[in-house]
Amino acid sequence: MNFPSQIVQNILIDLDGTLTDPKVGIHSCIRYAMEKLNQTLDKNIDLDWTIGPPLKDSFIQLLGSDKHADQALELYRERFAPIGLFENTVYPHVNTTLQTLVERGYRLYLATAKPHVYAKKILTHFGLSEYFTQIYGSELTGERTNKGELIAYILEQEQLNPKTCVMVGDRKYDILGAQQNGVATVAVTYGYGTAEEIENADVQIHSFDDLLNLSSLSNTPNTTKTAPTSA
Repeated sequence: MNFPSQIVQNILIDLDGTLTDPKVGIHSCIRYAMEKLNQTLDKNIDLDWTIGPPLKDSFIQLLGSDKHADQALELYRERFAPIGLFENTVYPHVNTTLQTLVERGYRLYLATAKPHVYAKKILTHFGLSEYFTQIYGSELTGERTNKGELIAYILEQEQLNPKTCVMVGDRKYDILGAQQNGVATVAVTYGYGTAEEIENADVQIHSFDDLLNLSSLSNTPNTTKTAPTSA
């Protein structure tokens, strides 16, 4: 498998649903916030769709309006910051795959809609931050929760040629955001995106270590290797 006319040097990688499974933490914190607002959710309600998109948008949908969405977000973070972000598990083969990609000379950039202050703590907690040249996410004030805007920001900040980049993620936000910026896409099928969401990705993989079998990523890129620095 390969990307058309693609010389990959830089890999942008999503966090939730791609590197780690945050289901327990996110679901628990959403339920906590809704309960605090006296809008307790049914225990059988499906909340998987909330993993990936901007969290405020999810609360607007759950609440039926944007009236209390900001308050819900504050309540969510009340539990998420000390507890919820660690209610998380790393998907199989992530650590070794990241290590191999770095050894091959690729530059890795985290690209998550999650606030970067939380993303850094999660990656550090699981021993993954060392593999990333830089960690990018949204701001607590809401800037860059849109994946297209985030990817554009990364390309600008790092002075990256989109034709040398690939985005790896599990939701339509990752695929569409990358395509808006002329970046090739790899969709993981084990995350929280539906088959319809990721059908337009350039490549689909079923396990994170399948990245190592893509012909575009199987060799050392034609670039000077830059050692990752902790963000």
